[in-house]
This record gives sequence, C-alpha cells and structure tokens, in this order.
Amino acid sequence: MGMNVGSSGSGDDPDVIADINTTPLIDVMLVLLIMLIITIPIQLHAVNLNLPAGNPPPPLVVPEIVRINIDAAGVITWNGEAVADTSVLDARLKSAAASAVTPELHIRPDAKVPYRVVAGVMAAVQREGLTKVGLVGAEQFL
Repeated sequence: MGMNVGSSGSGDDPDVIADINTTPLIDVMLVLLIMLIITIPIQLHAVNLNLPAGNPPPPLVVPEIVRINIDAAGVITWNGEAVADTSVLDARLKSAAASAVTPELHIRPDAKVPYRVVAGVMAAVQREGLTKVGLVGAEQFL
C-alpha cells in the first residue's frame, strides 16, 4: 500500500481527480425512492362496481332449452335423441340459429369423453353464431 505525497509531473498544478463522488447521488436516489413509495396509493384487491338497484324485469319470452349430451363413447344426443352425424348436428344448429327466439344450449359432456369431441361441438355452435351456450356439469372436472 502506497501513498502519493508529491506531484509526479512537472509544474505546480495539482493532479486532476477523475473519480466522481457518488454518495450524494445515492442519497438523492434514496430520498426520491422513499417519496415515491409514500405517494403511491395502496392497491386494493377489490373492484368497485356501480350495480343497478332493484330487481330486473322478467323476460318477455321464455327461451327454449336445448340439451346436448355427449356420452363417454362420443355419441351426441339432441334433447335425448341421438345425432347420427356431425352434418345432422350442423343442420339442427343452423335451424336453431334461424329461429325467431334463439334457444339456450346446455352442453353436458361426460367426464371420459375425448376433448376433441366437445371442442368439435362447441366449434359447430360458434360457426352458427349461437351465443347462449353453457357447459352443464363442469363440477365433475374439478
């Protein structure tokens, strides 16, 4: 360990110190960080909603409910009647979409049916533009 006592160069000018003192910069940064932490509002884990008061009016027309069941073998039934082919299902979905009152579709898949069968039925429903669709019995998959 050595110490520089005198100037090594010629002349009376002192050596230039090229290092910057970072202590004041760190102090300012810490003060700004504390101010930022204090001014940020506390995040709540809730969503405030303005819900309407009172009871909603009853529906004018009671919609028809169509039950589409899919058993473990992949057989699709429409209100208890077996559907022979996907083209028959498409035709029934097309007629349901064209009706004056759009029916509600309740799809109930079996727990052991392959997912591709259920996805195919849901894709056919989406292609026809039916939007009132629900999966019934989903608690069996939890």
